[in-house]
Amino acid sequence: MLEHLRLLSRYNQWMNDKLYNTAAQLPADELARDRGAFFGSLLGTLNHIIVADIIWLQRFSEHPAQHPALDPIRAMSKPLALAQTLLDDFTALSAERRNLDATIISWCEQLDASDLNHKLAYHNMKGEPAIKNFASLMLHFFNHQTHHRGQATTLLSQQGLDVGVTDLLALVASK
Repeated sequence: MLEHLRLLSRYNQWMNDKLYNTAAQLPADELARDRGAFFGSLLGTLNHIIVADIIWLQRFSEHPAQHPALDPIRAMSKPLALAQTLLDDFTALSAERRNLDATIISWCEQLDASDLNHKLAYHNMKGEPAIKNFASLMLHFFNHQTHHRGQATTLLSQQGLDVGVTDLLALVASK
């Protein structure tokens, strides 16, 4: 499981690089144009992914192991809403994405197999308490990113822009 999570952290960074490099071809008004997606625009969708990542990373930072890679996350302000626009400037949003992706990779490298069996207690955005298996929550974390990146690649495709290969298989090493 640990190696799978590390692979997903690298996939996350690889796909975000591809996604942001492709999105950078659009002017600011096109990035912000409401296209009827769940979070409106491409910029709204990319902001949502970052917001959700910060929320989950802040929850993960409460793990008893107190992984040092998550120290910068612990210092961040908690997002107030899933649809919150943290950054409306694409260059700043891209920089934040790169920082988060580097943090996620470092954090996954710090994880120990015993960390994955922890039951993490947290509250959702509605304030409802939950206790779930840490490894399962991490799978949700990466799956959530993939889900919304799929929406973002669709929005780019509708603008005639191709992100290219998106399959995890491209990163899976052959034996």
